Amino acid sequence: MKKYVIGVDLGGTKITTAISDLAGKIIEKTTLATGAHLGEEVVMERIFESISMVLEASKIAEEEVRAIGIGSPGPLDAEKGTIITTPNLPFKNYNVAKPIERKFGITTYLDNDANAAALGEYAFGAGKGTKNLLYITVSTGVGGGAVLNGRPYRGSTSNALEVGHMTIEPFSPHRCNCGNYGDLESLSSGTAIAKRAKEAVEAGKETILKDAQTITSYEVHQAYLEGDAVAMEILDKAFAYMGIGVANLIVNFDPEVIVIGGGVSKIGDLFFAKVKESARTRCFDFMFDAVKIVPAELGQDAGVIGAIALALVESEEK
Repeated sequence: MKKYVIGVDLGGTKITTAISDLAGKIIEKTTLATGAHLGEEVVMERIFESISMVLEASKIAEEEVRAIGIGSPGPLDAEKGTIITTPNLPFKNYNVAKPIERKFGITTYLDNDANAAALGEYAFGAGKGTKNLLYITVSTGVGGGAVLNGRPYRGSTSNALEVGHMTIEPFSPHRCNCGNYGDLESLSSGTAIAKRAKEAVEAGKETILKDAQTITSYEVHQAYLEGDAVAMEILDKAFAYMGIGVANLIVNFDPEVIVIGGGVSKIGDLFFAKVKESARTRCFDFMFDAVKIVPAELGQDAGVIGAIALALVESEEK
């Protein structure tokens, strides 16, 4: 009987790979540098190496592994196992699943890293025991994933739940890297928060942030806690916009739980209070009252646990 799965969290700087039992308990884990600047073949070799390392360290044979899950930045085609393109990896229309299947003889699944994280929280984290979950990550950018009726929801091109790119303020002057103006990422991400703070300093506004060596969302939060009016306005607006995004998701998907992770969410109670306050005013009361909006639980291992969950969920029905 095949009692194990492998998860691969493929990132721009590192590859984290783990082998677990069918309850998601990690047995062995390893991390290697991605080597993205060295090209597609080198990255594939490092994925192979990381899988071999956890198999060897765990003394588990390839024949005992039910499936391999890979969480990767997108856009990608989950059905084909192909990464279409992504800024921090060298792959262009490259099938990463088939070479792994050929080398190890193990069925391999690919999905967007946010979708994998959604599955991880659904199976092992803040959404355990639910059937309908939405996941949002608020960090450098804003991403999302969904599990609907117990299955990952990907849409027709495998790229559903790009929540960071839904337009929130159509006449905003703030431009996203995707080219859109006023989308959620351009208004509420850690990058957006830092940009607003730098713009305020450059405009000569009176703020303690002008003395900061570097300005990130962390420094803006610290200034907020000290009562800095500029920092308070920046975060209040960013979190209000995030609440609008959350409200849009609630009225469209009617989930049981919305799990929010990523660096900005680690601001904690302030973030969640402001987001909920904003979302409540834009939802039907009965829908808002029925959904839980909670912090992600999986922390640093979210990516690799999500990839493990992908392998488990996708291989269940095979």
